[in-house]
Amino acid sequence: MFPLVYHASYSQLALPSKHRFPQTKYQHLQQYLLAKGIAEPSQFLSPEPLNKQILYQNHDHNYVDQVLTLSLEKSLERRIGFPQTKAIVNRSCYSVSGTILAAQQALQHGIAIQLSGGYHHAHYHFGSGYCIFNDLIIAAQQIHQQHQYKVLIFDCDVHQGDGTAAMAQDSSDIITCSIHCQNNFPARKQNSDHDIGLEVGVSDGEYLHTLEQVFSYLLRLHRPDLVIYDAGVDIHKNDDLGHLAISTEGILQRDLKVLSLAKNHKIPIACVIGGGYSKDPLELSIRHSQLFIAAKQIWLQTDK
Repeated sequence: MFPLVYHASYSQLALPSKHRFPQTKYQHLQQYLLAKGIAEPSQFLSPEPLNKQILYQNHDHNYVDQVLTLSLEKSLERRIGFPQTKAIVNRSCYSVSGTILAAQQALQHGIAIQLSGGYHHAHYHFGSGYCIFNDLIIAAQQIHQQHQYKVLIFDCDVHQGDGTAAMAQDSSDIITCSIHCQNNFPARKQNSDHDIGLEVGVSDGEYLHTLEQVFSYLLRLHRPDLVIYDAGVDIHKNDDLGHLAISTEGILQRDLKVLSLAKNHKIPIACVIGGGYSKDPLELSIRHSQLFIAAKQIWLQTDK
């Protein structure tokens, strides 16, 4: 079976009760996967504490220090959308470490899934949209430094990965693609290597056709050594912050297509769960679990 990455800190955010970020979703998702037999306890790995030097390599030193010492200016804190607490900083660091671990495990096993990650609105100098450090860029940079590999970040969150796009602009070895709802956050988009902005209300058929064409093209064009896949479920028709009309079955079919194409091209894929917003924890777990169901199906085919 393939490795899964999880840390208890992921849901230890201690946010105000009416905060719109679904702080318990990571814990609920892990419990749901185990209860439904989608995952087994032996699959789970826990990331190590993050070395601060890794943050310095990818983000502005002053910004990193201000985050770690809880001394951000209030305007920067508001832009992130989280209060400054030790628990949130700890959780953010473990999330970065978890995505790095998932990328390393994917190289060994062909596939790995991180039960957090996808903090694609974090920029070099600042955080934004519930994202403090950009785990996608950091993991991609770590893999490139360690192996001189080319990495494709394939972002299917409903929101454009603006921080990822901006931070990768000077790197020819990190390719960025964002398939998102054009009329949605962030208002000011950045230039990914490949941007596909979809209209509000796009449903399963058009979405899946576009995704398959784009991902197949990218794999042939760039021939990456690793894919980091942001499998956000805020594309769902009932998501609180999304404007697309994708069904739960559509999410499953998306994940099956992405994982199958990566496997058929013999390219390792590290997955993060990305965004997903709902006041119903069970419904959110069901949406995110489609990635794990798809991975299990593809992995069992590989085993056979």
